Amino acid sequence: MAARTRATTIITMILTMTRVASAALILSAIVVSAPVQAQTVSECDWRASAQALIEPWEENTRTFANGDVRLAVTDVIEPAAGAFHLVVLSPPFDELGGRQCRIVSANGSIGFAGLTLEAMTSAYDPATGLTLTMQAGAYDPDTGGTLPRTLMVAVNQATGEITANLQGKQ
Repeated sequence: MAARTRATTIITMILTMTRVASAALILSAIVVSAPVQAQTVSECDWRASAQALIEPWEENTRTFANGDVRLAVTDVIEPAAGAFHLVVLSPPFDELGGRQCRIVSANGSIGFAGLTLEAMTSAYDPATGLTLTMQAGAYDPDTGGTLPRTLMVAVNQATGEITANLQGKQ
């Protein structure tokens, strides 16, 4: 009887470990296959300061839609692993003719480990607006380095909605 109880206990343990291992594999598959992560888009604040604009300005700013949409990369210095943000000036215009100002960050007030407009591409779809794709960097806590990512920012001038997603292996 004791041998049977021991065998039942061992079988139960094996089944439990198998279920835990299966759940872990499924969870890791979901995490690895989830290539898109939403970024933070908020109203401009200290991260959009003129002091944080990266020079040379002509390499770190771009205009679209006959100048109605402007992008600028800022470097707020700290934290070093998340110092880069994207400033977006775009319609709608307020009663004085000013554009809305939004800042795109990796997570809350933490920016990207790198951000460049150098190889940026753009596309326009009347239904969704202007989509801008640029290279960004995500901090890698395992190595202390930067992981290459692609940042996609959609600017809908008709509604004023701005969305951003970081793509790449998370």
